[in-house]
Amino acid sequence: MPATSVQKLARVLKVLVTITFICNLVALALVPGLALMKGFQPLLDLTPYERGWEVPVRVLLLFLMCWRWVWTSGAYEVVLALFLLFCGGCTAVILWQGRRVLGTVLTGSPFRAENGVSLRRAAVCCFLISAAALIRLLWGFWYYASIAPLLTYNALFIPIFFMGGLLCLVMSALFRQAAELKAENDLTI
Repeated sequence: MPATSVQKLARVLKVLVTITFICNLVALALVPGLALMKGFQPLLDLTPYERGWEVPVRVLLLFLMCWRWVWTSGAYEVVLALFLLFCGGCTAVILWQGRRVLGTVLTGSPFRAENGVSLRRAAVCCFLISAAALIRLLWGFWYYASIAPLLTYNALFIPIFFMGGLLCLVMSALFRQAAELKAENDLTI
């Protein structure tokens, strides 16, 4: 049986979600280094006259050493690293659940109860990211003693991920209801 247009789109989306998931895992390893760097000067100090293998090794060592340095630096770097690690972990779970839902679409039977469970897990992760952003925003109010944190991406994360969580909950309920209706329809002759 040839694949429908929805299944073709789901195949492309599953590849894109998988690539994004892998990039997310790579970015999680680099979070402390990016949280600590106040610019790209340490990377610019690397010269092109070194052996070909030295530049990637030095970049890798720089980021690995940042794991140790970030915990001994100021409170801002620690809070930023923890926030980004937590949100990156939740994002990885959201992407993995999306892959699972797309997998059931590829099999031709998307109305399963497991899709409702996957979307509920994604909703919980969205709510956790929203709560973490709210905590970081409140911490920013206390740390800076001003309303300047309202102008950061944390202030946007709160409503965006909260609405994303609500949307995932609605979709979860729809998938669960569709699975029940399909099961009842399969029982009738």
